[in-house]
Amino acid sequence: MSYNIAIDGPAGAGKSTIAKKLAKKLGYVYVDTGAMYRAIALFLLREKVQPQDTDSILAKCTGADVTISYQDGEQIVLLNGENVNGLIRTEEVGNMASNSSAVPAVRDRLRSLQQELAANENVIMDGRDIGTCVLPDADVKIFLTADSAVRARRRFEELAAKGTPEPLEKIEKDIIERDARDRNREISPLMQAEDAVLVDTSEMTIDEVVEAILEICRKKGCI
Repeated sequence: MSYNIAIDGPAGAGKSTIAKKLAKKLGYVYVDTGAMYRAIALFLLREKVQPQDTDSILAKCTGADVTISYQDGEQIVLLNGENVNGLIRTEEVGNMASNSSAVPAVRDRLRSLQQELAANENVIMDGRDIGTCVLPDADVKIFLTADSAVRARRRFEELAAKGTPEPLEKIEKDIIERDARDRNREISPLMQAEDAVLVDTSEMTIDEVVEAILEICRKKGCI
Protein backbone atom coordinates (compact mmCIF):
# COMPACT_ATOMS: atom_id res chain seq x y z
CA MET A 1 0.00 0.00 0.00
CA SER A 2 1.34 3.43 -0.92
CA TYR A 3 0.65 6.71 0.89
CA ASN A 4 0.16 9.95 -1.03
CA ILE A 5 0.49 13.51 0.27
CA ALA A 6 -0.82 16.30 -1.98
CA ILE A 7 0.37 19.88 -1.52
CA ASP A 8 -1.34 22.58 -3.56
CA GLY A 9 -1.06 26.34 -3.54
CA PRO A 10 -0.21 29.45 -5.54
CA ALA A 11 3.19 30.41 -6.95
CA GLY A 12 5.78 31.27 -4.32
CA ALA A 13 3.95 29.73 -1.36
CA GLY A 14 6.94 27.48 -0.62
CA LYS A 15 5.43 24.24 -1.90
CA SER A 16 8.61 22.78 -3.39
CA THR A 17 10.84 23.72 -0.45
CA ILE A 18 8.40 22.27 2.08
CA ALA A 19 7.64 19.14 0.05
CA LYS A 20 11.34 18.33 -0.40
CA LYS A 21 11.99 18.58 3.33
CA LEU A 22 8.93 16.48 4.15
CA ALA A 23 9.93 13.83 1.64
CA LYS A 24 13.40 13.59 3.15
CA LYS A 25 12.04 13.29 6.68
CA LEU A 26 9.43 10.69 5.74
CA GLY A 27 11.45 8.76 3.17
CA TYR A 28 8.84 9.49 0.50
CA VAL A 29 9.47 10.20 -3.18
CA TYR A 30 9.13 13.89 -3.99
CA VAL A 31 7.36 14.67 -7.26
CA ASP A 32 7.64 18.30 -8.36
CA THR A 33 4.84 18.52 -10.92
CA GLY A 34 5.51 22.21 -11.49
CA ALA A 35 8.98 21.31 -12.76
CA MET A 36 7.41 18.94 -15.27
CA TYR A 37 5.13 21.70 -16.58
CA ARG A 38 8.09 24.06 -16.67
CA ALA A 39 10.02 21.55 -18.80
CA ILE A 40 7.26 21.59 -21.41
CA ALA A 41 7.19 25.39 -21.15
CA LEU A 42 10.94 25.51 -21.82
CA PHE A 43 10.44 23.34 -24.89
CA LEU A 44 7.69 25.66 -26.17
CA LEU A 45 9.88 28.72 -25.64
CA ARG A 46 12.68 27.05 -27.56
CA GLU A 47 10.17 26.44 -30.33
CA LYS A 48 9.39 30.19 -30.34
CA VAL A 49 5.77 29.64 -29.29
CA GLN A 50 4.00 32.68 -27.84
CA PRO A 51 2.37 32.20 -24.40
CA GLN A 52 -1.11 33.12 -25.67
CA ASP A 53 -0.93 31.02 -28.85
CA THR A 54 -3.04 28.06 -27.74
CA ASP A 55 -3.10 26.45 -31.19
CA SER A 56 0.70 26.40 -31.39
CA ILE A 57 0.99 25.09 -27.81
CA LEU A 58 -1.37 22.27 -28.74
CA ALA A 59 0.53 21.49 -31.93
CA LYS A 60 4.02 21.66 -30.44
CA CYS A 61 3.60 20.08 -26.99
CA THR A 62 3.55 16.55 -28.41
CA GLY A 63 7.22 17.03 -29.31
CA ALA A 64 8.19 17.32 -25.65
CA ASP A 65 9.09 14.06 -23.92
CA VAL A 66 9.19 14.85 -20.19
CA THR A 67 10.33 12.21 -17.77
CA ILE A 68 11.83 12.17 -14.29
CA SER A 69 14.56 10.17 -12.62
CA TYR A 70 16.22 10.28 -9.21
CA GLN A 71 19.89 10.75 -8.41
CA ASP A 72 20.93 10.72 -4.74
CA GLY A 73 17.34 11.42 -3.79
CA GLU A 74 17.05 14.45 -6.09
CA GLN A 75 14.44 14.61 -8.81
CA ILE A 76 16.00 15.13 -12.23
CA VAL A 77 13.68 16.49 -14.90
CA LEU A 78 14.53 15.29 -18.38
CA LEU A 79 13.31 17.06 -21.50
CA ASN A 80 13.88 14.85 -24.52
CA GLY A 81 16.71 13.23 -22.56
CA GLU A 82 18.32 16.52 -21.42
CA ASN A 83 18.64 17.37 -17.72
CA VAL A 84 16.90 20.76 -17.53
CA ASN A 85 16.87 21.26 -13.75
CA GLY A 86 19.04 24.35 -14.07
CA LEU A 87 17.04 25.94 -16.90
CA ILE A 88 13.42 25.87 -15.78
CA ARG A 89 13.29 28.31 -12.82
CA THR A 90 13.23 31.62 -14.72
CA GLU A 91 10.24 33.94 -14.65
CA GLU A 92 9.88 33.59 -18.42
CA VAL A 93 9.54 29.82 -18.14
CA GLY A 94 7.17 30.19 -15.19
CA ASN A 95 4.85 32.49 -17.10
CA MET A 96 4.84 30.18 -20.12
CA ALA A 97 4.09 27.23 -17.83
CA SER A 98 1.12 29.08 -16.35
CA ASN A 99 -0.31 29.61 -19.84
CA SER A 100 0.52 26.23 -21.36
CA SER A 101 -0.71 24.27 -18.33
CA ALA A 102 -4.23 25.52 -19.10
CA VAL A 103 -4.18 23.57 -22.38
CA PRO A 104 -5.89 20.17 -21.82
CA ALA A 105 -3.42 18.25 -24.00
CA VAL A 106 -0.51 19.43 -21.86
CA ARG A 107 -2.23 18.42 -18.61
CA ASP A 108 -3.29 15.04 -19.99
CA ARG A 109 0.26 14.39 -21.17
CA LEU A 110 1.68 14.70 -17.66
CA ARG A 111 -1.16 13.56 -15.41
CA SER A 112 -0.86 9.87 -16.29
CA LEU A 113 2.84 9.80 -15.40
CA GLN A 114 2.15 11.52 -12.07
CA GLN A 115 -0.64 9.09 -11.20
CA GLU A 116 1.50 6.10 -12.13
CA LEU A 117 4.22 7.27 -9.76
CA ALA A 118 1.72 7.75 -6.93
CA ALA A 119 0.25 4.27 -7.44
CA ASN A 120 3.61 2.58 -6.94
CA GLU A 121 5.42 4.75 -4.39
CA ASN A 122 4.85 6.72 -1.20
CA VAL A 123 4.89 10.19 -2.74
CA ILE A 124 4.66 13.83 -1.81
CA MET A 125 3.43 15.73 -4.85
CA ASP A 126 3.03 19.47 -5.15
CA GLY A 127 1.34 21.61 -7.76
CA ARG A 128 -1.86 23.53 -8.44
CA ASP A 129 -4.46 20.76 -8.77
CA ILE A 130 -2.97 17.70 -7.04
CA GLY A 131 -5.63 17.28 -4.37
CA THR A 132 -8.51 18.18 -6.67
CA CYS A 133 -7.53 16.43 -9.90
CA VAL A 134 -4.29 14.45 -10.01
CA LEU A 135 -4.60 12.66 -6.64
CA PRO A 136 -8.18 13.21 -5.49
CA ASP A 137 -7.87 10.24 -3.09
CA ALA A 138 -4.60 11.38 -1.47
CA ASP A 139 -4.27 10.41 2.19
CA VAL A 140 -3.27 13.95 3.19
CA LYS A 141 -4.12 17.17 1.34
CA ILE A 142 -2.52 20.49 2.18
CA PHE A 143 -3.30 23.89 0.66
CA LEU A 144 -0.25 26.07 1.23
CA THR A 145 -0.58 29.83 0.81
CA ALA A 146 0.99 33.16 1.77
CA ASP A 147 0.40 36.85 1.13
CA SER A 148 1.48 37.92 -2.37
CA ALA A 149 3.98 40.44 -0.98
CA VAL A 150 5.60 37.73 1.14
CA ARG A 151 5.77 35.38 -1.82
CA ALA A 152 7.31 38.09 -4.00
CA ARG A 153 9.98 38.83 -1.40
CA ARG A 154 10.87 35.14 -1.15
CA ARG A 155 11.17 34.87 -4.92
CA PHE A 156 13.22 38.09 -5.06
CA GLU A 157 15.69 36.70 -2.53
CA GLU A 158 15.85 33.35 -4.32
CA LEU A 159 16.67 34.97 -7.67
CA ALA A 160 19.19 37.35 -6.09
CA ALA A 161 20.98 34.42 -4.46
CA LYS A 162 21.26 32.78 -7.88
CA GLY A 163 22.72 35.94 -9.38
CA THR A 164 19.67 36.59 -11.57
CA PRO A 165 17.84 39.39 -9.70
CA GLU A 166 14.62 40.95 -10.95
CA PRO A 167 12.76 44.02 -9.61
CA LEU A 168 10.58 43.18 -6.60
CA GLU A 169 7.63 45.12 -8.03
CA LYS A 170 7.75 43.13 -11.27
CA ILE A 171 7.94 39.83 -9.40
CA GLU A 172 4.86 40.65 -7.29
CA LYS A 173 2.96 41.84 -10.37
CA ASP A 174 3.80 38.56 -12.15
CA ILE A 175 2.71 36.55 -9.10
CA ILE A 176 -0.64 38.33 -8.85
CA GLU A 177 -1.27 37.88 -12.58
CA ARG A 178 -0.28 34.20 -12.41
CA ASP A 179 -2.61 33.68 -9.45
CA ALA A 180 -5.49 35.11 -11.49
CA ARG A 181 -4.71 32.91 -14.50
CA ASP A 182 -4.35 29.79 -12.36
CA ARG A 183 -7.56 30.39 -10.42
CA ASN A 184 -9.68 31.35 -13.43
CA ARG A 185 -8.55 28.84 -16.04
CA GLU A 186 -11.27 26.53 -17.28
CA ILE A 187 -9.27 23.31 -16.90
CA SER A 188 -8.17 22.24 -13.39
CA PRO A 189 -8.12 25.70 -11.80
CA LEU A 190 -6.14 26.39 -8.64
CA MET A 191 -8.47 25.81 -5.73
CA GLN A 192 -8.46 24.30 -2.27
CA ALA A 193 -9.88 20.78 -2.13
CA GLU A 194 -12.81 20.46 0.26
CA ASP A 195 -10.86 18.05 2.47
CA ALA A 196 -7.53 19.93 2.31
CA VAL A 197 -6.03 21.61 5.37
CA LEU A 198 -5.20 25.29 4.82
CA VAL A 199 -1.70 26.32 5.99
CA ASP A 200 -0.83 30.02 5.69
CA THR A 201 2.97 30.33 5.75
CA SER A 202 3.15 34.15 5.74
CA GLU A 203 4.37 34.35 9.34
CA MET A 204 5.93 30.89 9.62
CA THR A 205 9.48 29.62 9.21
CA ILE A 206 10.17 26.66 6.94
CA ASP A 207 10.73 24.39 9.94
CA GLU A 208 7.44 25.51 11.52
CA VAL A 209 5.55 24.70 8.33
CA VAL A 210 7.21 21.30 8.05
CA GLU A 211 6.34 20.44 11.66
CA ALA A 212 2.73 21.60 11.20
CA ILE A 213 2.30 19.30 8.20
CA LEU A 214 4.05 16.41 9.96
CA GLU A 215 1.50 16.74 12.78
CA ILE A 216 -1.32 16.57 10.22
CA CYS A 217 0.29 13.45 8.75
CA ARG A 218 0.55 11.85 12.20
CA LYS A 219 -3.16 12.39 12.77
CA LYS A 220 -3.90 10.84 9.37
CA GLY A 221 -1.73 7.79 10.08
CA CYS A 222 0.84 8.45 7.35
CA ILE A 223 3.75 8.32 9.82
